[in-house]
Amino acid sequence: MILEIVQYGHPVLRERCKTVDKVDDDLRKLVADMLETMYDASGVGLAAPQIGVALRLAVVDVSHDPECITFLKVGGEDAPLESIMPLVFINPELEFTGPKERDMEGCLSIHDVRAEVSRPSSLKATLPQLDGSVLEIETDGLLARAIQHETDHLNGVLFIDRVSPATKLSLKRKLRRLAAGG
Repeated sequence: MILEIVQYGHPVLRERCKTVDKVDDDLRKLVADMLETMYDASGVGLAAPQIGVALRLAVVDVSHDPECITFLKVGGEDAPLESIMPLVFINPELEFTGPKERDMEGCLSIHDVRAEVSRPSSLKATLPQLDGSVLEIETDGLLARAIQHETDHLNGVLFIDRVSPATKLSLKRKLRRLAAGG
């Protein structure tokens, strides 16, 4: 089922989400609905707060662009991107390993706003899975950026919080209009 994506100004987008401590059929259904919603919106990631649920849960799928990364290690071994897509994770832990890089980002919860964001270029991520296993990955490129972006959502941080002061200033009027529901 396609869910409504909450928009900028909704308070859930600024909440630090609760840890997922139980995986049940309701959570699995929520994940299936989140994936369907993300694909319908042509997104590469979606976090639970974006659909109004304050849980540390997110989905990512960058398989449409296998050239978007230069490396992926799963459990310390080289792995193809499609082996972990779509990526579903709860309660993520990230360790940043690369220098910062600037790239354009947007967000399904902030329509028609794109801006350059500086983020670490690569990361190590410990990503608990719904089946109780833990996926340990090292990666870069769009996958690293998407995992960071979605994890930020779980902490109540939006990509616009990470833009330069000049960009913040240039977006101020548009964001005020979006927050007011326009």
